[in-house]
Amino acid sequence: MVIWEMKTTIEIPDSLFRRAKATAAERGQTLKQFLTEALKARLDSQSATHDFQEPRWMSGFGGLAHLRKETARIQNLIDDTFESIDDEDRS
Repeated sequence: MVIWEMKTTIEIPDSLFRRAKATAAERGQTLKQFLTEALKARLDSQSATHDFQEPRWMSGFGGLAHLRKETARIQNLIDDTFESIDDEDRS
């Protein structure tokens, strides 16, 4: 079995890097081993709880789709109301 590895560069806050490096040292691991294990655990825990969950910030994008008919109804009322110009506004 061939296991491919990818080298990459990431930027993380200095304080997080120091914590990760210290924790890895306490466990007798290299930073690479610690980060690989931590990332795998995070990904496994997310996929175990659900197949896919959108980030919270995505809820505003289509999260209110069930209200589209109501939004259209309200917009029509607004359009109808402002379609006519009152006499006092005609000057």
